[in-house]
Amino acid sequence: MSAVPEMKPAMKPTKPKETPDSEWANDADRWQAVASRDARADGAFFYAVRTTGVFCRPSCASRLPRRENIEFFAEADHARAAGYRECKRCRPGGLPRELEIVRRACAALDADPQERLTLAQLGEAVHLSPFHLQRLFKRVLGVSPRQYQAARRGAVLRDALGEGADVTRASADAGFGSSSRLYHSVPGELGMAPSAYRRKGAGLTIHYAATPTPIGFVLIAATGKGICRIAFGDEAATLTAALTADFANAQCLEDKAAVAPFAAQIDAYLHGRRERFDLPLDIAATAFQQRVWDALQRIPYGETRSYTQIAETLGAPRAVRAVASACASNPVALAIPCHRVVQKGGSLAGYRWGLERKAALIDAEARAAQSAQNGAKSPKDTRSASNRVNTPETAA
Repeated sequence: MSAVPEMKPAMKPTKPKETPDSEWANDADRWQAVASRDARADGAFFYAVRTTGVFCRPSCASRLPRRENIEFFAEADHARAAGYRECKRCRPGGLPRELEIVRRACAALDADPQERLTLAQLGEAVHLSPFHLQRLFKRVLGVSPRQYQAARRGAVLRDALGEGADVTRASADAGFGSSSRLYHSVPGELGMAPSAYRRKGAGLTIHYAATPTPIGFVLIAATGKGICRIAFGDEAATLTAALTADFANAQCLEDKAAVAPFAAQIDAYLHGRRERFDLPLDIAATAFQQRVWDALQRIPYGETRSYTQIAETLGAPRAVRAVASACASNPVALAIPCHRVVQKGGSLAGYRWGLERKAALIDAEARAAQSAQNGAKSPKDTRSASNRVNTPETAA
């Protein structure tokens, strides 16, 4: 999914521009907010207590710690990365108050996909400053209000094109206003040219190659804009047939040289030499799928999350099945790490490319992360996925 530029806060001329330094600008101000349990500071920062190993929101009702035992973090993920765990009383990762604000903001954006609300207008609708709304919205949903609006327009556009509407009519219904605006914005909102999407890839040239890996064959396919598929299977011919069926009207060309740089990253990952991918993606997603996939990409290497946790992160705790469906529809294995999502009790759930592969990937990541944390590697710790994919431990 192509990145959409961040929306700049649109402020009224009569008001000074709000910046991160305008409120709770330093540790003294943050401590004052904690001491007074100022709920207005919730979401602006978090505080962690060294003696307990717990981090909280500023309004937490727990016993006030000593100032010398506190350190501050701008994001909850930063506190987790520093080794702190969430307070069970104020649940800083649960975002109960913030979720209600984001729900209202989403409702305002969903009311009319054709309307383009500025950040200032959206802030007025939910009674929150543009700066804090931008920060809160992105922390809860993983995307900015502008990206959310873009995904909504993309969903309307896909639906219209899928029903056979011509591009001009579909773009107008989706709120693009003009064809030039549509084709300028569409890489981040649809994943490919709208006419190509409507015609199953007609007009596209897709280069692909299937290559053996420690956990079976992987097929990598790319358009001129980025990766459109990464799929695992037992046979290269089966993966190729699925690609050509899904892009029936595209020109699919086997080209190992074209996808070789991408294949090298996947090979490095599968052998424990790489934790993150730097792959340009050219994929289509609904607004909800995009939110789920962005949440998956924020799961740290070596860790897992449950479908329930992902749903709660999105502010839709009852959408567990929808989250599972979004994971199952992920077209780019590893780049969007849907293998890191498990059932609530920790057991493995379905995986588009096989549970055995999912177990091997999770096991490999956990061992590599633990080895890196310990600062030393043993032969057992450095086994690649190929050494574990068929073991009884992995298959369990």
